[in-house]
Amino acid sequence: MTSRIDRREFVRRSAVTGALAIARPAEAFDAPLAPGAPDLARAPAAFELDETTIAQLQDAMSSGKYSARAISEMYLARIDEIDRREGGPMVNSVIEVNPDALAIAEALDRERKEKGARGPMHGVPLLIKDNIDTADRMKTSAGSLALGDVVAPKDAFIVQRLRAAGAVILGKTNLSEWANFRSTHSVSGWSGRGGQTRNPYMLDRNPCGSSSGTGASIAANLAAVGVGTETDGSVVCPSSANGLVGIKPTVGLISRSGIVPISHTQDTAGTMARTVTDAAILLGALAAVDPDDAATAPGRRKVRSDYREFLKADGLRGARIGVARNYFGFNAQVDHVMDDAIAAMKGAGAIIVDPTDLATKGKFDDAEFDVLLYEFKSDLNAYLARSNSRHRTLAALIEFNTQNRDREMPWFGQEIFAMAQKKGPLTDAAYRKALAKCRRLSRTDGIDALITKHRLDAFVAPTGGPAWVTDVLNGDHFTGGSSTPAAVAGYASITVPAGFIHGLPVGISFVGDAWSEPTLIRLAYGYEQTTKMRQPPKFVPTFTP
Repeated sequence: MTSRIDRREFVRRSAVTGALAIARPAEAFDAPLAPGAPDLARAPAAFELDETTIAQLQDAMSSGKYSARAISEMYLARIDEIDRREGGPMVNSVIEVNPDALAIAEALDRERKEKGARGPMHGVPLLIKDNIDTADRMKTSAGSLALGDVVAPKDAFIVQRLRAAGAVILGKTNLSEWANFRSTHSVSGWSGRGGQTRNPYMLDRNPCGSSSGTGASIAANLAAVGVGTETDGSVVCPSSANGLVGIKPTVGLISRSGIVPISHTQDTAGTMARTVTDAAILLGALAAVDPDDAATAPGRRKVRSDYREFLKADGLRGARIGVARNYFGFNAQVDHVMDDAIAAMKGAGAIIVDPTDLATKGKFDDAEFDVLLYEFKSDLNAYLARSNSRHRTLAALIEFNTQNRDREMPWFGQEIFAMAQKKGPLTDAAYRKALAKCRRLSRTDGIDALITKHRLDAFVAPTGGPAWVTDVLNGDHFTGGSSTPAAVAGYASITVPAGFIHGLPVGISFVGDAWSEPTLIRLAYGYEQTTKMRQPPKFVPTFTP
């Protein structure tokens, strides 16, 4: 593709909007799993841990009702039933299960008896995205067959943090291959290694964003919480489309070392959960200064190991919240849900400043894409050079995809790969100019100016629309969203379930400035407790008027 793509097209198509042997190994994928809604032979059975929170799991383990091993076994059985078994929903969100999960859980049970729990994550099963390095018996592939046999040389820093916190890494989730930064006509939730992930609310609908597997799996109660990653929208969009809370933190609050990259100026891991409390607990386990990630150094005095102190039921009272109306208007039903949400905030004591449009909306979209192309080539080449992969450059990946076109490119190509490969080094004047433009328009003249002018604690906007039908012929049908300002600025945002449109969830985003996580968690929790919009999925095959 040689012509420029606009912001919506870019976000929707590149979605930088990126034990039991139940997940098939890479070599078992003779053909990619195509999208579609399977015919349900039966509804999923009731699940004892449905919507169970981290605190409830801790209470169960402390009382002896359940062990960590028993909890992990229940979630593994749930994955088997919901995710892979024919005759079930076949959500296809888990790309690989950790063969050591039960042994890890058993060891944590012994430790609890002998020494007590390490903290709130002790023995809690979670799922992480398959672009996060684990130096164990699982692969780190970014969904690509090119890396389908690669074991990382060491754990990513955040994996080290999770293990130290006592979490049980149950497995890895499917994703949009290469975090949805391969093609301008991509289908979110599809990877060559994992096939197509489905939305558990409506199975022929798309789970959105590159963290699609994490979103779908946590919505479907396949684990307690999950870790995704975002460059632009890939935590908040799948959280919105799957009825979850998603925290996209300030770039640098969470280390990126050991995570397959797109952009060192925008990439971050994020937390995805069914409640604000659980998302905040997981954030505390992940946030830390990493000597191998210079972006974490400025957050030395900002990082907190526990964000639960900001969970205030009256967190909206007295808060000044702006409404970014120029992110509305792409769907009348979404606008109605947002207006109800704003009314609920006002009823809970918030001071609503409406409108507070972001003056720079749409003015840095081309610059963002240019920055991402430059940084993707540079950052990915550096990651591959340190990896155990035999494919050590972006050019080698392009060649692999070309040679394996039938498996890797049955639905869409690698136009973004090709565009990135043509870029020069990060010393190019064009890159430096684009980056400066992004920072000025997203930060100084954008979010910072908006918050200062209106004296806001945060502003809100619709996270996105209801999930679209998965369409391999035409690619994604992204209709609208608000992820870009915080993504480009590297600032914090949180999405919370706001309502449903014909059975499909939509979220509302709270956006702040740098290091505003405590404030956003307070606001998001206050909103959640006021509205309580989260509902579990029903695995409906398709929309029926």
